[in-house]
Amino acid sequence: MHPNHADVTAAAERISSYIRPVVLARADSDTVPVAGDVWFALEHMQHTGSFKARGAANFVLAQQEQGRLPKVGITLASGGNAGVAGAWAARLAGSTATVFLPDSTPAVKLARLQALGAQVLCGGARYADAAAECERYAAASGALRSHAYDDPYIAAGAGTLLDEIAAQLPELDTVLVAVGGGGLLTGITVSANHHGIRVVAVEPENCRAFNAALAAGAPVDVDVDSIAADSLGARRITPMALTAAAEGDVRSVLVTDKQISAARQILWDCRRLAVEHGAATAFAALLSGAYVPAPGERVAVIVCGANTDPTDLVAR
Repeated sequence: MHPNHADVTAAAERISSYIRPVVLARADSDTVPVAGDVWFALEHMQHTGSFKARGAANFVLAQQEQGRLPKVGITLASGGNAGVAGAWAARLAGSTATVFLPDSTPAVKLARLQALGAQVLCGGARYADAAAECERYAAASGALRSHAYDDPYIAAGAGTLLDEIAAQLPELDTVLVAVGGGGLLTGITVSANHHGIRVVAVEPENCRAFNAALAAGAPVDVDVDSIAADSLGARRITPMALTAAAEGDVRSVLVTDKQISAARQILWDCRRLAVEHGAATAFAALLSGAYVPAPGERVAVIVCGANTDPTDLVAR
């Protein structure tokens, strides 16, 4: 079951005093050579460097309200961003977080977790391995099991982002969003369905859990092999993302790793935005032609995270 728009509204009320409102910046022809009226939603400037702060805050504060937050704190498995957000949100509630990371987690995300005081444990080679270790730890310790994306509170918190975008951009037609496990996609789609906005779900071609699920009619396991896998590398989409998508106007498109890298570089060259590969994935759909707006179509591109090592960006 996915959250509804009332859940998104409740999340906004719960987290509004903790979250930075999203900043919107209009694109220009140097950055986006397409016909539409394109805006960047600069959510990479959010607390913890990604949109994940919204869902994490909503989850932790809701659990605290309901008396379900144990003294031992929360635990979750993460490729990095959800763990950072969970550790930050736990601190809001005076609690702690234990985070299980796969071996592939970038050093910059590990450093941010440590700075937030989280207990960081190795979870194995893949996210699925980290998730299994996290389950065992939760059962043994009594810690509250959170999830990087498959939770209605997490998704509802993410949905507050599009409500903010829609309030600032009247007559918004389309939102482009990168997709991993489906938490952001679920929340964005629930809000988009309420506002009558089209959603374009963008994935790396070798990291396509949502695209494959649409083709199969149900969540299926996919191979994960992408430059953006540290943030978009879920092996299977959530059922709630598919349900939400079926209720609205959602289109799935794929981009290559080369296109993602090019989009990331252009965000640096033209806007001096140093973002992670996952955050450049939605923008890659515009640059590559995977999604072509109609003339005058008002489009928001979510730039969702900046927990990256910028040294591979070419100075120009």
